[in-house]
Amino acid sequence: MNFEEHAAKPLLAGRGIAVPRGGLAKTPDEAAEVAARIGAVVVKAQVPAGKRGKAGGIKLAATPDEARTHARALIGMEIAGHKVEKVLVEEQVLIERELYAAVLSDPVSKGPLVIFSTEGGMDIEEVAATAPDKLRFQPVDIRRGFPHADAETLVQSLGLGAAESKVADALARLYEAYAAFDAELLEINPLIVTRDGRVVALDCKFVMDDCGIVRQPDVARAGTPEKLTGLEARAEAAGLKYIDLEGDVGVLANGAGLTMTTMDVVRHHGGRPANFLEIGGEAYTQAKPALELLLSNPRIKSLVINFCGAFARTDVMTQGVIEAIEALQPRLPIFFSVHGTGDEEAIRMLKDRLGVTPLATMEDACKAAVEAAR
Repeated sequence: MNFEEHAAKPLLAGRGIAVPRGGLAKTPDEAAEVAARIGAVVVKAQVPAGKRGKAGGIKLAATPDEARTHARALIGMEIAGHKVEKVLVEEQVLIERELYAAVLSDPVSKGPLVIFSTEGGMDIEEVAATAPDKLRFQPVDIRRGFPHADAETLVQSLGLGAAESKVADALARLYEAYAAFDAELLEINPLIVTRDGRVVALDCKFVMDDCGIVRQPDVARAGTPEKLTGLEARAEAAGLKYIDLEGDVGVLANGAGLTMTTMDVVRHHGGRPANFLEIGGEAYTQAKPALELLLSNPRIKSLVINFCGAFARTDVMTQGVIEAIEALQPRLPIFFSVHGTGDEEAIRMLKDRLGVTPLATMEDACKAAVEAAR
C-alpha cells in the first residue's frame, strides 16, 4: 500500500524526525488559509507517485494569494495517472545541503537495507548510474536492528561536519519507523541540512507491506490503495487473486509460488506473461469465473494451465477447469501441465473429455504457449 506525502510525514514526526510545518488543503481557499498561518510556502500536489516536481506538481508561493492560485492550478490536474484532489502546503525551508536516505526490503540480502547518499534531491537511479561511489549501503540484521552507532559508521567521512551526528540520528530513527510500520520502502529525498543546522525530512515516500495492513489498521486507513485495472476490479469482486500484466501468455495455476514460477518460465523462454492468476484448491468452484476473466483480456493469445497437487488434488482442480472450458468454448490454444496427487485421473479426464494430453513438464507447457503466442 502506498502513502501520499501528507500521510507519511506524521509517521516520521512521531519517531522524532523533523518535518516542515504545514497543512493539507482540499480547496484553493484552504491552501491560502494555511499559507496565511505559515508565511512563504511550498504547494505540493498529493498523489501516490514520484517525480511530482518534474510533472509541475510542486510550486513556491510567497503569499496566501499565490498559494491559492497554485492550488487552483494543481487540484484537478493528473500526475502519473492519478488525479490531484488535495495539496500539502508547507513552510519554505532554507536549504544548506540535500541528502538521500532510505530503508527498503532487499531481495539480495533478504532483509532490510539502509541506503544513504550525499546526492539528495536527485533520482536515486540516476545517482546509481552516474556516481555509484556516492551511495552507501548497509544490510541490517533484524535481530539487532540499526542503532545510532551503525548509522554513524555509515555516514562518517562524507564531509557532513557538525551535522554528521544529527544525520546519523535521523537514519537510525528512519529504520525504527521502517520496522514499526511494516514498511517495504521508507524513503526521504531530500533529507536536508538547513542553514541553521537542523536536519529535516523535506519529502517522504512510504510503501507498506500489504501483509502488514491487518496489523496496522490505524496507519493503513491513511494509505492510498493501488489503482485497479478493470479486470483487476472484476477479479477482486469475484474473490480471485489476479494481477494484470502487459504480456500475451495467460497463466492459471494453483498456489502463488507455482504461479510466479510459471510466469518466470514463460519469461525464460522469451514470452511475456499477461497476468498473475492463482486459484489454488478452489479451482473446482472458481475455474469458470477465472477462465472468463482471462478470455476477457484481448491481449492473451495462448494459455498455460499448471496444476501441482499435494493436499489439493489435481483431478478435482482439473475437473473444474474442464467444465469451464466445456461451458465457455475458448478458441485460444491451451497447454496443460499436471503433476502430483490425482494426476493420473486428471490426465485421463483431459484426454477423454477435451482430447488434450498434458505436456511432460511445466517447462514444455510454457515453451509451447510462448511459441503459440508468437
